Amino acid sequence: MKLINKITVAAIALSLISFQSCKRASKPVEIDFTEKTNNDSLDIPKSDDYEYLFAVSALISPRESFIYYQDLIAYMEKKTNKRFKIIQRKTYQEVNLLLRNNKVEFAFICSGAYVVEKDISNIKILAVPVCDGKNTYHAYIIVNKKSKIDSFEQLRNKSFAFTDNLSNTGKFYPTKRLNELNTTDEEFFSKTIYTHGHDISMQMVSKNIIDGASVDGLIYDYIAKFTPERVANLKIIEKSEEFGIPPIVIPNGIDKDFEKELKSVLFNMHKDPEGKKILAHLLIDKFEEGEDYNYNSVRAIQKMINE
Repeated sequence: MKLINKITVAAIALSLISFQSCKRASKPVEIDFTEKTNNDSLDIPKSDDYEYLFAVSALISPRESFIYYQDLIAYMEKKTNKRFKIIQRKTYQEVNLLLRNNKVEFAFICSGAYVVEKDISNIKILAVPVCDGKNTYHAYIIVNKKSKIDSFEQLRNKSFAFTDNLSNTGKFYPTKRLNELNTTDEEFFSKTIYTHGHDISMQMVSKNIIDGASVDGLIYDYIAKFTPERVANLKIIEKSEEFGIPPIVIPNGIDKDFEKELKSVLFNMHKDPEGKKILAHLLIDKFEEGEDYNYNSVRAIQKMINE
């Protein structure tokens, strides 16, 4: 199997991404776009400009993450009278390390990253979003609309994009499908890449640079809703079973009063006209309590991968 050069992928991805316009929040939120690796990702410069850090896994590309989360964080700043800073890292593992080492107060992470880190540092679910009446989501297997590929099995000897090693929809699920076919990614695909962004995977399939990808259905639906031209060249050939939705988590041992305050703000957003408007733009109905057992199906796939 051939692995596409990472520098080439990064250059292609940066040249492809078109960022949607979005009204900025009334109060700008600072964001750190630094892409660091390994233990260097724990280095966060001290500053008087913020009190609390909110980490975001690279579900989508950095600038899109800023657009996606800035109004939510600005709203939380307003309601708590505290200053937050968004921290983004390139890989899910790096965000997990921030949580494990108590470098951030809370984080929005993938379901796969959650089940892995829960076993290591016993992180807690702060809240989960409810989207279209459900606290679950799907992986979508996508190909170019002009492709004759209509099933996962037809991706044999084709190129494929994963998102991240800890991504449930971008790695765990397609690995499960390969296991069901009694094969591996090295044997099945002609070449694979890791894009570190579901939107980047979508762009590369749309432009026929990669034949197929497995992406987060929530992100696909969000892009399809607000910038449909970006999915015009894509078709979904398979949807996974339902999984527990990506949660907002906190490190073990966080201040209980702060935890209670964050929950109060999140759980009441949908009751407030301003909060409801922000949630609607994120395609979120509301936030609610999350239960660890909802991620058992993700754990089952992770266990299968590790065997």
